[in-house]
Amino acid sequence: MKFDLHTHHHRCGHAVDEIESYIRSAIDLGLSAIGISDHSPYFAAEEDHPSPGLAMAKSEFPKYIEEVVKLKKQYEGKIEVLVGVESDYFTDSIKLYADIYRKYPIDYLIGSIHISGGKHISDRGLWTVLDEEQLELEKFIYFDLLQQAAKSGVFQIIGHMDLIRRYYKDFMQSCGPLVEKTMQVFAETDAVYEVNTSGIERGEGINPCREVLEIASHYGVKVTFGSDSHRPMRVGEHWDSTITLLKQLGYKELIMFRNLKPVSISI
Repeated sequence: MKFDLHTHHHRCGHAVDEIESYIRSAIDLGLSAIGISDHSPYFAAEEDHPSPGLAMAKSEFPKYIEEVVKLKKQYEGKIEVLVGVESDYFTDSIKLYADIYRKYPIDYLIGSIHISGGKHISDRGLWTVLDEEQLELEKFIYFDLLQQAAKSGVFQIIGHMDLIRRYYKDFMQSCGPLVEKTMQVFAETDAVYEVNTSGIERGEGINPCREVLEIASHYGVKVTFGSDSHRPMRVGEHWDSTITLLKQLGYKELIMFRNLKPVSISI
């Protein structure tokens, strides 16, 4: 069974096209299931839409869920459409986010760290000005947030954990002990970790890298698959090579979710 749990669409401001385009692409590519998981609004912000290029407006969220639910019914029998959300984790407002999510028929939540220490982790300019001491502190902040996200119990999946390796010349030498501790926390909390293929096209490789996956396998951390597609043509991208790698590392299953409940998929 081939599936993809991490896809976006135009509401987040940095992806293109309608949700239905992603579903049709998934059908054309022979997927059995597709999860729609656009970026959640910044629910704790006073403004309705404080970051148009990063996440959807608060007023759009009910419309988003309604549209995915409608498409789930429309495409029943052709492909399974799952209602997902990629949600930022913010320590001070996690209860607010959790209370909002409970109101909707969500199949799964991906907990991701996009903002760490007040910096958006994809903004290279903010990281390159840091000296070695500051960079050392930032990695501790980042991994602590990942561990907190897993411990919160709000998320079924933790997204793209080693995304910050682009800022470390030797990621595993610099962050190895923190990676290992984080994987222990994932195992203890039964958090499922996402194997995200979007970095391949950026020349960064699969996320997490093989070394991290080896540690995850050692601790028995379960994994799922997500392309993190921001264009319909990239749905399910690099599925075959990812499955080959996971089998090499001893994985026999992936996990997907329905109604917040894990479903084991043999590979």
